[in-house]
Amino acid sequence: MTASLPLLTGARASDPVLPADPAMLPDSARAGLATTPFGLYVHVPFCATRCGYCDFNTYTSDELGPGANRSEYAATAIAELRLAAEVLGPDRPAVQTVFVGGGTPTLLPAGDLVAVMDAVRELFPVAPGMEVTTEANPESVTPESLAVLREGGFTRISLGMQSAAEHVLAVLDRRHTPGRAVQAAAEARAAGFEHVNLDLIYGAPGETDADWQASLDAVLAAPVDHVSAYALIVEQGTRLARRVARGELPMPDDDVLADRYEQADRAFGGAGLGWYEVSNWARDRAARCRHNELYWANANWWGIGPGAHSHVGGLRWWNVKHPAAYADRLASGEHPAANVELLTPADQALERVMLGLRLRDGLPLTALSEAGRARAAESVVRGLLEPAAHTGGRAVLTDRGRLLADAVVRDLTD
Repeated sequence: MTASLPLLTGARASDPVLPADPAMLPDSARAGLATTPFGLYVHVPFCATRCGYCDFNTYTSDELGPGANRSEYAATAIAELRLAAEVLGPDRPAVQTVFVGGGTPTLLPAGDLVAVMDAVRELFPVAPGMEVTTEANPESVTPESLAVLREGGFTRISLGMQSAAEHVLAVLDRRHTPGRAVQAAAEARAAGFEHVNLDLIYGAPGETDADWQASLDAVLAAPVDHVSAYALIVEQGTRLARRVARGELPMPDDDVLADRYEQADRAFGGAGLGWYEVSNWARDRAARCRHNELYWANANWWGIGPGAHSHVGGLRWWNVKHPAAYADRLASGEHPAANVELLTPADQALERVMLGLRLRDGLPLTALSEAGRARAAESVVRGLLEPAAHTGGRAVLTDRGRLLADAVVRDLTD
């Protein structure tokens, strides 16, 4: 399969020559295929409604035209899976993790998601104990659909709870009732899911301390072994951003966000959930999201779906964004990528630092530049990095450092 793709914008004469098509992986990208962890991401771009805070590549039914309907989507995703298997070749790596995200993947029939997983097993070797995650909105699953997913090989589910306060859900344009997420988590456990995660968002306009505590209490009363909690970000171009710009809603307050984070960390830690990445807590190592750990380790993954990003051995590409254009590309035998870039060793080293600093184990000081190591020493004095870890040769965030993680990352990588 061939396609004419634009090269990396702004390429210099000294830059590596990029393939015109990710199907032509350079030798440098193929070199570590067998030894580098490999996962698949499957993007399902459909949502019943658009949440006011969301800027993901998602679409409601009235935003899509012919060739991009839900009933055909599984077959289209499987077509790209076949392309991926062809490109990676007979020595393609075993799949260690699959993450089906969105959008709302569970707007597709459970049988369609299982069909995608059947294709993964047909086309790729799979590692023992492969982790298979789907995201879901609480109102988009039933005990019956969860049973089909579990029987089809899904091992983990991540449910978008966001809040236990009805008025906060309304501000976020969420459709489920406050208790539905906890109920869905219980249904997932009853269906046999090994790992269940609930997602929370804190700092929404109108959220009180009591609202946030109620959300934490609800999560900890649910049968979960993993929680993700994210500060609300007002993304440009969203309905929420427009409402803030018009003065209808206030911007999230940084001090409130910090208080909410500390409140969550105390609650989760007291319940036996330990942080392993700034925004993620797990019951134990087995409960961690291995697919996200693969991203944070800068390993290899192939992204299936419109707008999905892939990374193989320093070669990165991203697909065309609109589902109809994506489907048309695959139907005509073209690669769906919109653009491609080859990361330099310096680029890859920088990304390892940016990602590794957010992890509980941090990263070796040797991963930093000379200037970065000097700033790390200053960060210890400022209480942002652990002194004992620094003495042992690692940069590890303190509790205060986690609150300022993005600033610490910028400081150590500038």
